[in-house]
Amino acid sequence: MTELAERIKNLPPYLFARIDGKIAAAKAKGIDVISLGIGDPDLPTPKNIVDKMAAEVHNPAHHQYPSYAGMLSFRQAVAEWHRRRGGVELDPQTEVLTLIGSKEGIAHISFCYINPGDVALVPDPGYPVYEIGCMLAGGESYKMPLLAENGFLPVFEDIPAAVVKRAKLLFLNYPNNPTSAVADGAFFRKAIAFAQANDIIICHDAAYSEIGFDGYKPVSFLEMPGGKEAGIEFNSLSKAYNMTGWRIAWAAGRHDVIRALGTVKSNIDSGAFQAVQAAGIEALLGPQDNIARMCAVYQERRDIVVEALNGMGWRLEKPKAAVYVWAPVPKGFTSESFAEFVLEKAGVVVTPGNGYGAAGEGYIRITLTIDTELLREALRRMEDSLGSVTF
Repeated sequence: MTELAERIKNLPPYLFARIDGKIAAAKAKGIDVISLGIGDPDLPTPKNIVDKMAAEVHNPAHHQYPSYAGMLSFRQAVAEWHRRRGGVELDPQTEVLTLIGSKEGIAHISFCYINPGDVALVPDPGYPVYEIGCMLAGGESYKMPLLAENGFLPVFEDIPAAVVKRAKLLFLNYPNNPTSAVADGAFFRKAIAFAQANDIIICHDAAYSEIGFDGYKPVSFLEMPGGKEAGIEFNSLSKAYNMTGWRIAWAAGRHDVIRALGTVKSNIDSGAFQAVQAAGIEALLGPQDNIARMCAVYQERRDIVVEALNGMGWRLEKPKAAVYVWAPVPKGFTSESFAEFVLEKAGVVVTPGNGYGAAGEGYIRITLTIDTELLREALRRMEDSLGSVTF
């Protein structure tokens, strides 16, 4: 039998595929499972967006091959959205690229700049695709630990000089998955100075940019002086507009990096379905009141989770953004053993923190993207199984 390529054999099992497997195994045993594991919004796509899609799908012009870069009208909408949101001026022709979900661009950017021996600086814990894209491109990842004592922000001064010298890309993600940590302007200015001093391209994953609580508005790295010259930002309609299944996103920022990513895309990928892009324009430029309503729902669920866990013995602060609660595991458990315990005893799926990297050991991630009453039921089951916990 023909052997798999080493790059495939060396890939770790994809985290969410493993979670799906555990859910299936539990259900096969007759366990009534409630999953708090995957951050897929349960709220519907806003009606104005769905109606626009329903109309546009009948347009024969959308039934042909789309442009690799995306419709100019969609890229113009992205530029206008950034201008309205944070005063960021973008040239839609050269500084915006349409993506079939931001995962595509995040995975492909390493192919643009990483050669064997080169390094990508990736957060640990972090979205697995940062490291996987670099691995598939033949490079190495240096894990930047995100620790509670540092506000789950990387400390650039701790990266060895020999690693910095080989680094080509710096992946950042705020609001953060899985920790829900946020970054302020001072941090992004420091990141920009570090990247520019060492000829490193920043790749900021801003998928949760519109999900803030208690009046907090997440910061875009592109809003910072020098941001657009330091790298690119990935964003998506998935979380802000509940469109995960639609697969529509973009990269924006430094023109030569956008051009390089577009070159890879044009050679191995295709463009997004134009009817989806038309619906995306409606999302970006149409009524935005759905975002406030969505954030209110998530804020209520955040409060339910944090208050329930604190009632069991945790001492959590309420996160300011994103759709996750990042919680330490009780004494006597690892991330994985606690997740297995909760699944077996309570029929509740939580994500073990070490699935996002070694620095995630000792934590679990709970998602807020589940019906509120089901969430309450999951927490009741956890309390019945755990009682009071110690740390």
